[in-house]
Amino acid sequence: MIDAETIARPNRFLPFWMTYLLVPIAWISAVHGGWTVILLPLVAWWVFSGLDGILGLNTENADTGIDDDALYWYRMGVMLWVPVQFVTLYGILWYVTASGHLGWIELLVLFASLGVISGTVGIVYAHELLHQRNKLERWLGDILLAMVLYSHFRTEHLLVHHPYVGTPRDTVTARYNENFHRYFARVLREGLISAFRAEKEKLAKKNLPWTDTRNPFWRYWGLQGLALALALYLGGWLGLFLFLVQALSAVWQLELTNYVEHYGLTRKHLGDGKYEHVKPHHSWNAAHKATNWLLINLQRHSDHHYKPDRRFPLLQNYSGAQAPQLPYGYPIMTLFALWPRKWRQVMNPRVARWREMYYPEITDWKPYNKHRTPMPR
Repeated sequence: MIDAETIARPNRFLPFWMTYLLVPIAWISAVHGGWTVILLPLVAWWVFSGLDGILGLNTENADTGIDDDALYWYRMGVMLWVPVQFVTLYGILWYVTASGHLGWIELLVLFASLGVISGTVGIVYAHELLHQRNKLERWLGDILLAMVLYSHFRTEHLLVHHPYVGTPRDTVTARYNENFHRYFARVLREGLISAFRAEKEKLAKKNLPWTDTRNPFWRYWGLQGLALALALYLGGWLGLFLFLVQALSAVWQLELTNYVEHYGLTRKHLGDGKYEHVKPHHSWNAAHKATNWLLINLQRHSDHHYKPDRRFPLLQNYSGAQAPQLPYGYPIMTLFALWPRKWRQVMNPRVARWREMYYPEITDWKPYNKHRTPMPR
C-alpha cells in the first residue's frame, strides 16, 4: 500500500507529466512537415506500448484515504494541460494556415494527429476533471471538451453512462459481437440525443422546461461556438476545416476507448427493470504501467466505475479474480478494435470466460448480446 509521503515524491508523479513531451513533438511536426506529421500517434501509441512491454504491469495500490494536498502535483498536471492544449492547438492552426508551407496531405495528417493531444490526452484529462466536485475543475473539463466539439460527453458520461453502464440504457457499452465501425456510427447518432434527454428529464423533475438557463447545453453550445469562431478567425475557412478534422479524430479516439472499456460486459437483470449494482467486474482492467502514465490510470477502469469520484492516483488495481483483464494496454487494444475479426479472436473467448466465472446461472445470453433486456427503471 502506497502511503501519502511516498505518493507525493517526484519519482511517483513525474511519469504522469510525460504527456507534456507531446507538445514539442506537435510543433516539430507543424514546422517540418513531411514524415514528421505522424510523430504524435507514433509516440503516443507505439512508444508507450513498447514501454509497456519493457516495464510490465503496475499492480501497486495507493491508500485511498490520501487527501488532495498530497496529490497536488498530480492535480496540477491535469489542470495545466488546459491552457497548454489551447495554445498548442490554436497556435499550430494559426501558424500552418499563415505560412502555407504544408501540402494538403500533410495538413490533414497533422491535424488528425493533433487529435492525439486533444483526444487521447485532452478528453481523458477532461474526464478526470468532470468527475471532481469543484466548479473550477469542471469548467476546465468543459473547455477541453469544447475544443473537440463534444461537450455533451459530460452529461452523457455522468448522467447516463455511470448509472446505466452494462444496461440497454447506456449508449457506449459495446454489445457482444458489435464491431467498432457500427458502434461508432451508433454512438454518434444516439449519444447527443441521449444526453439531451437526460438533461431534459432532470429539469422536468423540477417542473422546468429544457429551455431553462440551468440546462448545461446552453454552456456547451456557447463554448463550442467560441471554439469554432476562434478557429475561423485565426485560420479562415481552411483553419475551420482543419479544426473539424482534429475534433473528429479526437472523438474517434475517445469512442475507440469507450468501445474497449466495457465490450461484451453486462449487468445481470434482476427482474422488473432492476439491475445489479455496478461492480469492478463490469469493466475491463489493464495494469500496464506506461500506458497508464499516458492515460492517467484510465485503464484501472474497474475501480473508476466502482468509485467514480476517486482521483486518478488513488484508483485501485484489481486481480484477475476480481475483474476481467485486458491482454494489452488501450493503444494496442484499440488497434485490434479496428480489425473486427482480430478483435473477436482476442476478446470473445475472454467474454465467454467472464460469463462462466460470474454468471454461470445465465443460460441464454441472446437478450444481453443485443441489449434487449428491459430498460432499467
